[in-house]
Amino acid sequence: MRDISYKVALGGIVSALCLVTMFLAGILPALYLLLPMIAGMLLMIIAAEVNTGWALLTYISVSLLSLFITFDKEAALVFIMLFGHYPILRSYIQRLRFKPLRALIKLSVFNVCAVAYFYVTVYIFGLDQMLEEFDEFGRYGALIMLVFANLVFILYDLNLSMIYTVYLKKLMPRFRKKR
Repeated sequence: MRDISYKVALGGIVSALCLVTMFLAGILPALYLLLPMIAGMLLMIIAAEVNTGWALLTYISVSLLSLFITFDKEAALVFIMLFGHYPILRSYIQRLRFKPLRALIKLSVFNVCAVAYFYVTVYIFGLDQMLEEFDEFGRYGALIMLVFANLVFILYDLNLSMIYTVYLKKLMPRFRKKR
């Protein structure tokens, strides 16, 4: 019984922290990309402490609640389509031993999600401003933005690696002592 209560409590705490982070995206609109990244990083705790299935359930609950609760729907969509699921999926990708294949899969997953995010925001949610912003860059505007997004993603992945290592070596042993 204690094991399931621990999972539920940890899932609730991480969900609440993710939702507060997503809620802050509506208050601090300049951070509408950074805050969903931070919320995604918090899901690594669930994946490390419990399992990826529980982390996926937490991701789904935070995704649905962030659509209803947060002010900034674009930040919620960034979390849902780009940065929320990746830390969970990353734990499976990291098991591959061949580093170039691992990098290729990570970039492929991100690019598919980024293109899907573009089409969802433009054609489903009707945010035509995005198309106008690409016109300012000329004919290759979308490609330039995708290259920039890939650079941001690579930095995000490196930060996930560092934060995960710090969590495993420094924080997790402290939490294990307390239980």
